[in-house]
Amino acid sequence: MFSIIFQNHNLLSDFTTIENITMPLIIRGENSKKVNEKAKKILREVGLTNRAYHFPNELSGGEQQMLAIGRALARDIKLLLLDEPYEGLAPVIVQEIEKTLRLIREQGITTIIVEQNAVAALKLADRAVILDTGGVVFSGTAKEVLENEKLRHEYLAI
Repeated sequence: MFSIIFQNHNLLSDFTTIENITMPLIIRGENSKKVNEKAKKILREVGLTNRAYHFPNELSGGEQQMLAIGRALARDIKLLLLDEPYEGLAPVIVQEIEKTLRLIREQGITTIIVEQNAVAALKLADRAVILDTGGVVFSGTAKEVLENEKLRHEYLAI
């Protein structure tokens, strides 16, 4: 099972944060006694415990991103695809998302990130693919990208 988190997050706007998390658990047929317990655990993992009863439109962009990640975790996924997870977010929020993505990695969930903020994405990556005008110009380890002056200068502007 996999989940894709698009830039617009695809959150259920008429449902609270905790309802957005419990919905996939219920649909998955999770034991009703454990739904609330699992939802609360996921809210802790994504740092939204104190926002459990807020609606998505009451959350910041970073909180909405974290909620989208939480919804994906509720689906018991093996692969997570993220489209521009850091777009428009303050550096402190990017760090929170990075913490959550490290936790996801520790759980054995493969994560693919499409991101303009390559430096932030490379901090988490084992492998990297650099695309330019639709073609692959590099495929290798994240470390190779960070150590290659030409790639850093040409594609990462560092």
